[in-house]
Amino acid sequence: MCLLEEEVVGRDGWRVQRRHFLGYWHDRPCFAIEIDDRHQLDPMDYQVGSLWQILGRVEEQLFALAGRAAQLLNWERDHQFCGRCGAPMDADPAERAMRCQPCGVISYPRIAPCVIMLVTRGEELLLANNVNHPAGMYSTLAGFIEAGETAEETLIREVKEEVGLDVGRLRYFHSQSWPFPNQLMLGFFAEYRGGEIRCDPEEIADARWFHYRALPRVPPPASVAGQLIQHYVNALSNPVE
Repeated sequence: MCLLEEEVVGRDGWRVQRRHFLGYWHDRPCFAIEIDDRHQLDPMDYQVGSLWQILGRVEEQLFALAGRAAQLLNWERDHQFCGRCGAPMDADPAERAMRCQPCGVISYPRIAPCVIMLVTRGEELLLANNVNHPAGMYSTLAGFIEAGETAEETLIREVKEEVGLDVGRLRYFHSQSWPFPNQLMLGFFAEYRGGEIRCDPEEIADARWFHYRALPRVPPPASVAGQLIQHYVNALSNPVE
């Protein structure tokens, strides 16, 4: 994956539908553009793909830039009309927002906060196969923060709902923008406090305790789930004296 020079747009006759300034990449201004999908890209020069296809295959900062581009383009496309009165929305010239002139509604880019947590029990990690994930792929638990909840309350609730366990000693790890489609993942560690695994069949196909030296296939380090797992395994493998 590489960033394209601006002259490519004019040279190849692309019709730009939407355009957003993203910031600077190596001191050069960078924009996200959406071109008319009726334009046929030359397969000898370009490969059409998705964010999933580049996850873990490009440097983290470049993936974050691509994710930001996708989120902004999707947000503008999904807010062409006001959700209150139905009138067309206009891009605000002074800030990143869509405005409805008739009724005054302002829509900013949407971010959905989520918690993602690695539950541990000594040398064991609780990992689950989500019903929407490929068979054999195990990851950490995760869930969206609901209105009125704190991140910590969401974590405790989601673990109880998805696998029936009680947890405590919550420790924040770090956050990650996750553009599938517009999440902000808040990573935590949590320690097992009690209960037996009982999977919610609508969410979890399987959940088990895995020893840190015998893990199944897990997410790549490019994801906060993979980083949570890697961090804990490294801490167990190289204990501080």
